[in-house]
Amino acid sequence: MADPIFEHPRLAAIYDALDPDRSDLDVYVAIAGELGAHRVLDVGCGTGTFALLLADRGLEVTGLDPAGASLDVARAKTNGERVRWICGDVKALPEMQVDLATMTGNVAQAIVDPSDWDTTLRGVHDALRPGGYLVFETRDPAKGAWHDWNRAATHKVTEIPGVGPVESWEQVIDVSGSLVTFRWTGIFALDGQVFTSDSTLRFRERDEVEATLVAHGYAVKEVRGAPDRPGKEFVFFALRPE
Repeated sequence: MADPIFEHPRLAAIYDALDPDRSDLDVYVAIAGELGAHRVLDVGCGTGTFALLLADRGLEVTGLDPAGASLDVARAKTNGERVRWICGDVKALPEMQVDLATMTGNVAQAIVDPSDWDTTLRGVHDALRPGGYLVFETRDPAKGAWHDWNRAATHKVTEIPGVGPVESWEQVIDVSGSLVTFRWTGIFALDGQVFTSDSTLRFRERDEVEATLVAHGYAVKEVRGAPDRPGKEFVFFALRPE
């Protein structure tokens, strides 16, 4: 089940406005070109920003996400009809053979249950053509990114056309081993409605990620840094061998 920030229609509708700088996706667009990908599966596509960036470049794209409200936003965007949108997890995928599968942002870490992670890796492996790649990022646990997830550091007021000012912030509410849970709070100024959405991320060590990839038939070809968060993230290139 998707978190409320992705699933509630009123929150999904303002998601892009709250996080307008998606320059972090530029590296994934470049990777698709580097790998010569023509068919791409975007796992956890959300409101479709990355999927549409690729579709606008002529690629054949499938966007997969469990949050129906986010997919409704994606479908309604300009050229939304160029992407095949599927609501669900990898078990909802039809038979396909893509060149590249991606999990951008926090998608990989949002799959917190080990059995769900295994299912995702198997499902993506099945969807890749032999010689295709799964590329995704995870934050390096050693950098402790969650230490900055508090109201003082994340508080902002965003003026959204047709909606008005929205005050929002994030606050960590629990750290248990590799699991970090934080609460997003949003207040719509015009009617005073308050929303909260709790999310949990799993911070996996690099060797743990590599071991699970190998166990599911991938070859880890490379691990890069993320240009938008230098020294703070791992970007995995996992090949389905031919």
